[in-house]
Order: sequence, then structure tokens, then C-alpha cells
Amino acid sequence: QVQLVESGGGLVQAGGSLTVSCVASGRTFSRYAMNWFRQAPGKEREFVAKISWNPGNTVYADSVKGRFTIARDNAKNTVYLQMNSVKPEDTAVYYCAANSRYSTRLPDDMDYWGKGTLVTVSS
Repeated sequence: QVQLVESGGGLVQAGGSLTVSCVASGRTFSRYAMNWFRQAPGKEREFVAKISWNPGNTVYADSVKGRFTIARDNAKNTVYLQMNSVKPEDTAVYYCAANSRYSTRLPDDMDYWGKGTLVTVSS
């Protein structure tokens, strides 16, 4: 079993930056892609970004493209989501997820989930 724990959420002003982290423990396999999803109050969980562990290909949702950057540190079994130029609509619980099939963006296709970390963007 892979355990994922997010951290780094908090309050940030619009236009500012924040980085959330996800640490994987337990059984870790390099071919698992790592993903970030988010869920705002009253809305469905949506895909944000993903990265393959090797070679590190990335995919972003259009809503965050150019503002967010997903990165990895395999030595620490950690994936990051760097959020720049944040907007109030970025406010959500951000979830880390792992999946063995890189291309999928569907929540139901994720194999493991973290419990989420709350990011609140003030205007």
C-alpha cells in the first residue's frame, strides 16, 4: 500500500504563491504517475496536474497552465505543486493521487489518494 500525505496548504493572497507537497511512503514504485486534484466547496473534484516519475512528463489543466508547476524529488518520494499568481478560484482542498496509468486524468482511475490540504486564496 502507498500512503500519501499532503502538506503546505494555507492562506495566500491573490497574486501570491504557495507550494503544496505530497510525500509518499510505504510501497513506492517509480512508474506511478503523481497527480494533483482539487475540490472547491460545492464543486466536483477536478484534475490539476500530473507528472510521471520517469522521465517526468507533465500535464496541466487549462485553468492552471502557465501558473502552476508540478515537480518531483524522487530521492524524497515527494511531489510538489508550485502555485503562482493564485486566484480566488484556486481556493480548494488539494489532493495528491498516484496512478499506474500515466495518461488518465479521471479521479476514479487513481490508485491512491492523500487526505488533502486546504489552500485558501484571499482577494
